[in-house]
Amino acid sequence: MSDRPLSSAQQTRRSAREHGSQFRLLRERRFAPFFWTQFLGAMNDNVFKIGFTSLVTYQAARFSGVNADTVAFLISAIFILPFVLFSATSGQVADKYDKAMLTRFVKTFEIGVMLVGGAGFWLHDALLLYLCTFLMGVHSTVFGPVKYAYLPQHLDMTELVGGNGMVEMGTFVAILLGTIAGGAAAGSEAHGAAILAFGCVAIALIGRVASGFVPQSSPSQPDLRINWNPVSETWRNLKLARENRTVFLSLLGISWLWFVGATFLSSFFRFAKDVLSANPDVVTVLLATFSIGIGTGSLLCERLSKKRIEIGLVPLGSIGISVFAIDLFFASHALPKAAHLFTVAEFMTLPAHWRVLADLFLLAMFGGFYSVPLYALIQSRSQPSHRARIIAANNILNSLFMIVSSLMAVALTSAGVGIPGLFLVTALLNVIVAVYIYSLVPEFLLRFVAWLLVHTFYRIRLVHAERMPEQGAAVLVCNHVSYVDALVIMAESPRPIRFVMDHRIFRTPFAGWLFRHAKAIPIAPAHEDPDLLKRAYDACAKALDDGDLVCIFPEGKLTKTGDMNPFRHGVSEILQRAPVSVVPMALRGLWGSVWSRSADARFPRPIHKGVMSRLTLAVGEPLDPAQATPELLQQIVSELRGARK
Repeated sequence: MSDRPLSSAQQTRRSAREHGSQFRLLRERRFAPFFWTQFLGAMNDNVFKIGFTSLVTYQAARFSGVNADTVAFLISAIFILPFVLFSATSGQVADKYDKAMLTRFVKTFEIGVMLVGGAGFWLHDALLLYLCTFLMGVHSTVFGPVKYAYLPQHLDMTELVGGNGMVEMGTFVAILLGTIAGGAAAGSEAHGAAILAFGCVAIALIGRVASGFVPQSSPSQPDLRINWNPVSETWRNLKLARENRTVFLSLLGISWLWFVGATFLSSFFRFAKDVLSANPDVVTVLLATFSIGIGTGSLLCERLSKKRIEIGLVPLGSIGISVFAIDLFFASHALPKAAHLFTVAEFMTLPAHWRVLADLFLLAMFGGFYSVPLYALIQSRSQPSHRARIIAANNILNSLFMIVSSLMAVALTSAGVGIPGLFLVTALLNVIVAVYIYSLVPEFLLRFVAWLLVHTFYRIRLVHAERMPEQGAAVLVCNHVSYVDALVIMAESPRPIRFVMDHRIFRTPFAGWLFRHAKAIPIAPAHEDPDLLKRAYDACAKALDDGDLVCIFPEGKLTKTGDMNPFRHGVSEILQRAPVSVVPMALRGLWGSVWSRSADARFPRPIHKGVMSRLTLAVGEPLDPAQATPELLQQIVSELRGARK
């Protein structure tokens, strides 16, 4: 980054980005036209799909050759088939060409697609409607990489979580409105097909107008030669994604969420009819509850993560999904039955149904906690030159997982498993997948533990957090007050950190496994194990050469009095091998907690964040490695800490 001072206008914009609400993006041209374009596209998808599904579920006699029991799963499978076939090509196109131009092309294509769908509704022709479903899948396949590669090109790092949250919220509000409109139109036996035909074309036309205001987005790799072979290019995209293990496993995590979401959303019509004994209008209530839930979770991510990419929310999300999906299984039993299908008013008067709605809302809200940080993580850690192809790889995986979801649903349904049983199987599979992913990438679990500790017991104030480097190698130096110092620093860092930790920690079963997988560096004093000490310094040098952050506690041990111990020469040894900038930091407020060695240690009260739960992490100005002597660092850290221990 440049060291030139910012102009007053730049400072005003930076302050607005750091302190303003994510909703302010809707007033800015770099975001608003794009937001409304994708909003209208998602809405049209759902007006069409919900209208089609509702008509063939409740008016099957008017569509020859259609099986009402499996049509919802078939529509879902047809819609996602283009993602398998064309995602590899669409990722290359999005990296090679201006994303604004591609957006306008896609919206023009949508108009033609909806003319085909309108003819299908008008003629009650299932084949034309299936063809439109496939073509809308093509539309979404092309737009997907453009959509998620556009955001990091126009938003800075402090806006990325909020921007993704707005897009996720907008997508599911669009699903909600599309569901209401599609369901309401299909509910009109006399004119439903005609209303759907004209409505879908009208929404496509409005979306094309909105796309005309999307600002120019320069291509990330204009000299890219497109490989038109979808098989070889799909394999190449997956290899690109695998170059960064965390990114690839994040792609798998998002694809799994699509598996879960597709299973639930595709089941709502049969769930309403067969389990809840409700009419089609109640399906709208279920989808509205689900959409509002995931929109709420998506918007809360920015606040919960303090505008950073907080992957600690991902395990929290997966836990919530499983808990409330399992409860939905139990809530679906012993429901009241009626001689007729419940109307919305009748459905809402029964307390048992409110538990079902609460489970759906909370399941979806935790889905928002899960998805938004993963999308932001992928966007931030992917190379800009092939970011769209990484998103395309994600779309390929998403489509494969959704196809498997549809096949699993059809197989279980054919075997006699009811919709509540399908929900239970999905919830239990979610537990297995979550445990597997977090065992492979403990960074998620560590961030979750850190986030939970900080947000349950403490209120942290950051002083000059912007001094923590967002890119490049640096050594972080901090005082050592408690056993949770590393977790607190980790919770407030915008990037992963390689902590230098006492080798004895690695002997404990859980902490040892966790910190080994988090790539912490074990160290021992020279009189205990000189070989381990040398290996630790070499490992620090290698990490810094790779551009990582390394954090060391130069005191070498926890304070027993609250006062700082003398800084040792470990920092100097590291800087001799890798001369990088040094960032001094100081923790205040952990002395006296149960995590410290204070004789009067107290356990902080959960949730109730009083005076004893206030922490401060103060960050100093980065130092040139030639200046960073242990004596100067101790003086700076002492000044940063101040009188409070």
